[in-house]
Amino acid sequence: MAVRIRMKRLGRKHRPYFRIVAIDSRQPRDGRVIEELGSYDPMLKNTDERVKLLPERIKYWISVGARPSDNVEVFIKKYMAKFEQQPAEAAVPPAAPTA
Repeated sequence: MAVRIRMKRLGRKHRPYFRIVAIDSRQPRDGRVIEELGSYDPMLKNTDERVKLLPERIKYWISVGARPSDNVEVFIKKYMAKFEQQPAEAAVPPAAPTA
């Protein structure tokens, strides 16, 4: 199966919203996805908040041969470092054992 990392369009007329997904290259643009890897909201004023990525999963898919589309490749080059620097979700501290 040839996997591509590309954008799936959501939203409504004149209000686009995209999900960045891993999808079989033979599927239509809005077809069934394998995994969601991020999102892109072009209507947000703050350009730093427009793109959200899951860098670990994107690296995994690229390592197994998935090819990003041209637009997604630009997002990866521009924003991937920002998401790699952020600490992981605040881990829940382990519960103290009860006696």
